[in-house]
Amino acid sequence: MGSKRFLLVVDGIADAAFAVDGTGCISAWNKAAGDLFGVSATEVIGVRCHNILQCADENGLVSSERCVIERVARDICARANFDLRLQTKNGRLWCNLSPLIGSDHLSGQRHTVYIVRPCEIGKRLEQVVSEFVRTQTRYGMNGATAISSLPAIKAGLTTREVEVLKRLATGASTKSIANQLNISSATVNNHVKHILTKFDAHTRLEAIRHAESAGVI
Repeated sequence: MGSKRFLLVVDGIADAAFAVDGTGCISAWNKAAGDLFGVSATEVIGVRCHNILQCADENGLVSSERCVIERVARDICARANFDLRLQTKNGRLWCNLSPLIGSDHLSGQRHTVYIVRPCEIGKRLEQVVSEFVRTQTRYGMNGATAISSLPAIKAGLTTREVEVLKRLATGASTKSIANQLNISSATVNNHVKHILTKFDAHTRLEAIRHAESAGVI
């Protein structure tokens, strides 16, 4: 845990903010973060941040080993702002995180401070526009395939991948799909990655739209 002097820096930030040490544990947590995530500093200090935030990117839940928050803190590497879906008190929300690398001059320990700003509406709009641009690039205005024949992709999908796709199209979460198909969440995420690759899609929503156009679902 950082010194009181270091913790005061985080407390002085108006936006939700927290700090992570080199082990990936939360070392500071301000009141605005408590209001956003619904947990107090006493509940999270010293806990792996991934256990609290349950980070997810556009491809689904991110494992703690691949979590960009912990990786930046562990490797002490500079990084520009990035977006993640975080578990807040109001459910999963897209948030923009601004990392700031600093150190506690008294203890010498390095910390990474993250300033968090919810961006749910902006991120959803970005995804819609991005999907539209990719769709218009891939297809002609009359709906004809510009690059390859999408129905041919159907033969490249496994039965299980089609099952996962159908459930994704209903809005089911990774955990829900795992329970329905009696498989692990990690297996669901692997199927999703294969689906995205086969459709050359960047998001689950884009893959669903391609699958619908191809008659797969």
